[in-house]
Amino acid sequence: MIEDLPNSDLPAAEPRAAGIDRQGLASAVTVRLRDMIIEGTLLPGTRLNERVLCEQLMVSRTPLREAFKVLAGEGLIELLPNRGAQVAELSVADIEQTFEVLGALEGLSGLLACQRITDAEITEIRALHYEMMAAHARRDLAAYYKINHVIHDRINASAGNAVLTGTYLQMNARIQNLRFRSNFNQDKWNAAMKEHSAMLDALERRDGQALRAILEHHLLTKRDTVVADLRGSKPTPGS
Repeated sequence: MIEDLPNSDLPAAEPRAAGIDRQGLASAVTVRLRDMIIEGTLLPGTRLNERVLCEQLMVSRTPLREAFKVLAGEGLIELLPNRGAQVAELSVADIEQTFEVLGALEGLSGLLACQRITDAEITEIRALHYEMMAAHARRDLAAYYKINHVIHDRINASAGNAVLTGTYLQMNARIQNLRFRSNFNQDKWNAAMKEHSAMLDALERRDGQALRAILEHHLLTKRDTVVADLRGSKPTPGS
């Protein structure tokens, strides 16, 4: 539980900027907590001690609790009656089923994106892809993953289907930590990078069927990786 961790186990707090309004502060806290969950600083099942988090993030309980509500809505944390909050945990069955559905949603977004994406949007995604390649080359997983996340979101948005995007974003939020962890193994991270190059190639050719197949395979591969991890068969990170 987080209350049992020394302060050094959490990222150093950043000073609160003067003049940030309450809504802006809550948003900043939400982003910080989301990153801590995705990157594994706060593991699934961790109880969120408000006093410790307030000290670490240098905020009062009001913006912290507002951030809790946002993250609970995303499915990243659970608000427990009379017991506070904790990082959400998913069963293996939940994870498998979520990845299966998300793979289908990503595949559909790729198919539609190839029909509707503009040249300017492809140019933006290409630029992001090169930034992601640079992060991969310097082994900066945090930077790599943030750019990766934006690329997937851009492809989804280019599909031009608000219902698809809303459903995708809601489901994807629940497994961000697992998608991040799927790159801990260097070989699998390298393979994911190659798949992203294939995605960009299919997108530039506007080959919807090819992009759909790549995206679905990409998500199911991540599913297999994280399930193997949870079952205790994950290789040592970086091996």
